[in-house]
Amino acid sequence: MEDVSLGFLFGLLATFVLLSAFFSGAETGIMTANRYRLRHQAKTGDRSAQRILRLLAQPDRLIGVILIGNNIVNISASAVATVIGLRLGGDAGLAIATGLLTFVILIFGEVGPKTFAANHPERVAHLAAVALAGLLFLMRPLVWVVNITANTLFRLDSIARGEHRLSSDELRTLVQDVFIPRQHRSMLLGVLELDNITVNDIMVPRGEVQGIDIEEDLDDIVKQLRRTQHTRLPVFRGELNNCVGILHIRNSTRFLGKPDLTKAELLQYVREPYFVPEGTTLPTQLVQFQKLKRRFGLVVDEYGDVQGIVTLEAILEEIVGEFTTKISDSTKDMVRQADGSWLIDGSATLRDINRLLGWKLPVDGPKTLNGLILETLETIPESALSLRITNYRIEVLQIRDNAVKSARVIPPPA
Repeated sequence: MEDVSLGFLFGLLATFVLLSAFFSGAETGIMTANRYRLRHQAKTGDRSAQRILRLLAQPDRLIGVILIGNNIVNISASAVATVIGLRLGGDAGLAIATGLLTFVILIFGEVGPKTFAANHPERVAHLAAVALAGLLFLMRPLVWVVNITANTLFRLDSIARGEHRLSSDELRTLVQDVFIPRQHRSMLLGVLELDNITVNDIMVPRGEVQGIDIEEDLDDIVKQLRRTQHTRLPVFRGELNNCVGILHIRNSTRFLGKPDLTKAELLQYVREPYFVPEGTTLPTQLVQFQKLKRRFGLVVDEYGDVQGIVTLEAILEEIVGEFTTKISDSTKDMVRQADGSWLIDGSATLRDINRLLGWKLPVDGPKTLNGLILETLETIPESALSLRITNYRIEVLQIRDNAVKSARVIPPPA
């Protein structure tokens, strides 16, 4: 090495430092690159993205070639620095060269490249992928030996080949963090929330179900059909538990104009009822509606008693938001007062209240405001009173038929 000029040695040392920076930056860039974006780019025919994904498909080999290359250049840089130090200052120069090389490698070979790659992972990954793929091909035998040895000693192979899977909570966090339009984000979050919602949460309670009692006078039934704003109505005998079917209002146009209409003719257009067990999750019910080509179901409890109705539209609204005109919208279930409080109908569901007003009333028990008040009081109030549920002050205003018909709710200060 005495015949080699110092200029050449310094150039060689600089080359090794640059190679160290390359390996350090390549490792950070490829490992932190957005895999979902890379998969999308690969599907569109981006060869560079495809190459990166092939490297990531075998992370043990990728890490092996990077670490082998990085260690080779770092050791080589240390050897060259030792020669330079000895030639310039003997033992003292060797100590100085060791300290300076450590600083240079730390700043220019590790921290700097890794920081840049962390800030621009995809740019670095695309630039480094070609070189790493070539090195992996040239160093395949050495990489294979190193990986076999490491995997045998530390049993890392199963970890290295593990798939990156996201839980529903992690996916929900990802959707909230990524930059997508608010409406699309709301829809995606709605899909993810379906598993936590059952038909009980979105059904129309039995007390609010409108239907046709086939035992009533035929003229009254015809008047009801002409006035209804619903698309489908359950048809029953005496009470909803004795449901005989579902009538699509569209079919009623075939017989409403007939002067000699009979109940038997009306029943010919009634489709057999479809019953849904209470507690069914919305994803399951959505699949059942699709499989059976149904849009309307009667929710029943374990005893077979009808608790309410659930529709396909109600499930879809949990995903995309309200898109139909509801009868409840015209009755003003929730009216804002001048003092900031809200006058709310006791039959209003807690989910609707929370969703429309941005509140956090408890929804793990009763489904309506009336149910929440009665559960908290553990009795039916005989007169107007005031109570506090979590941070919400509730004033009961009207009581009728053993139920709270209206209440004033004062939300906590923002």
